[in-house]
Amino acid sequence: MISSDASPSFSSETIQHRVDAIFPAFSDIPEAFKLHTPVNQRQYLINGEMRQWDGEVEEVISPLRIQTDEGLKPFTVGHFPLLTEQESLDALNAATMAYNLGQGEWPTMSVSQRIEHVQDFAYRMKEKRAEVVKLLMWEIGKSYQDSQKEFDRTVRYIEDTIDALKDLDRVSSRFELSEGVIGQIRRAPIGIVLCMGPSNYPLNETFTLLIPALIMGNTTIMKLPRPGVLPCTPLLEAFQKAFPPGVINTVYGSGRVVTPPLMAAGDISALAFIGSSRAANSLEKQHPKLNRLRTVYGLEAKNPAIVLPDADLDLTVRECILGTLSYNGQRCTALKILFVHRQITDTFLEKLSNAIAQLHIGMPWDDEVMITPLPEAGKSEYFTALLDDANHHGAEVINPGGGTVNATFFYPAVVYPVTAAMRLYSEEQFGPVIPVVPYDDIETPIDYIVNSNYGQQVSIFGQDADTIASLIDPLVNQVCRVNLNSQCQRGPDTFPFTGRKDSAEGTLSVSDALRAFSIRTLVAAKEKDLNKTLITEIVRNRKSNFLSTDFIL
Repeated sequence: MISSDASPSFSSETIQHRVDAIFPAFSDIPEAFKLHTPVNQRQYLINGEMRQWDGEVEEVISPLRIQTDEGLKPFTVGHFPLLTEQESLDALNAATMAYNLGQGEWPTMSVSQRIEHVQDFAYRMKEKRAEVVKLLMWEIGKSYQDSQKEFDRTVRYIEDTIDALKDLDRVSSRFELSEGVIGQIRRAPIGIVLCMGPSNYPLNETFTLLIPALIMGNTTIMKLPRPGVLPCTPLLEAFQKAFPPGVINTVYGSGRVVTPPLMAAGDISALAFIGSSRAANSLEKQHPKLNRLRTVYGLEAKNPAIVLPDADLDLTVRECILGTLSYNGQRCTALKILFVHRQITDTFLEKLSNAIAQLHIGMPWDDEVMITPLPEAGKSEYFTALLDDANHHGAEVINPGGGTVNATFFYPAVVYPVTAAMRLYSEEQFGPVIPVVPYDDIETPIDYIVNSNYGQQVSIFGQDADTIASLIDPLVNQVCRVNLNSQCQRGPDTFPFTGRKDSAEGTLSVSDALRAFSIRTLVAAKEKDLNKTLITEIVRNRKSNFLSTDFIL
């Protein structure tokens, strides 16, 4: 799909024509991908009940425009409830009752029983794959291939989480003896968890918070992102049938309306949030008992690439294209600024521009499409403003047609030379704008990373082992993942995913998330005959779900 050796396939005029014609008539959409009936969601799940909402709703407008005789028209995907503070507090009350100060059915249930509930949900979820995938395409403009990957990766994450918990429980299924004290150490839930995922991965990243929180025995409230609400609609019934009442509750609407009451009540034990640090800080400050609040955050990043003078440029360009433009660059792990040694900038920019010219642009269902319309309102205008600012300070758009706009579609733009005077130098653009900074001294990118507010990842492209080794040692103290000759990314999910500075709090991976949403707890007794007899009777007769030597296969 990407070839960095070919000459540019299109002039600026040709690209303008392609962009102008990018939106289809409804009749031109393949039948398998047409959305004939809007998803008019009026239900929400609280305390195991599918409640009907008769109040105000918010319309979901697709980023995909439809070509008509009167010109481009918006397409309505459906709508969802705009709940109020009252419904939000109802959800909190349901989660509180289900947890019951740690005495509820779910938090005291055995690990094997909770696993069975999560497995039941995963089975029911798989049945809704086609519906969820189609809604991801229409609501957030994600390609068919990537929408399938998001769904399948989420199911795999659930299965991997189950396996990781089994491993963790096996280790905890024995007693320890130290200094005359017998103890069994296990992980226990922490309480009520508010889960809030991001709009770019509304299914996968929401579930990477929700599933480990659930399986560890917490009760949960899920606030879905905007955009990205409707893909979870087909799963509401699966939640209802797979889990006991109050274990999972859903809240819809404006975050400014429904989330402050949840935090202000003081009953939330953990805030699991992926989004902006500003929103996370605002929510956290509203909790009246901060010492009782655990936070698990995935926040902003401005991940740089450092392209050394001896880099394999064909490999580097392929990885930089994936790193900057996968899902239009709308990923926290995207490469958002490229530092390229001045000796090779001309060749690098030529190859990068050639590769971009050959990318498939279009609708999510198009074969091998990579660049699609943007779901967030006003994004095209925002990116255009970034280009204007860079141009004002002396940079240019290098690639043919870069920055061409048609409604919600923005053609990728390579901007060079970017300097500290420009917004693109420090601002997280979160989209298909690629700032390139030339450097002569390796201290230039190092200083940038050291002084950045963010510390998630970095990519290094080069071939000299001594040079790369000299960069690894200082950079691992600035970011949490150093990628060698490869793009920044989250996966595989068994690897830790976190960041320094303003980029994250806590660590997410299949195993780390289980620990993030639980706390080590133990039952201990002095090594006396009375205590040995007591523990033996409890364990042998399976009188306790916690104090147990059961081995989960």
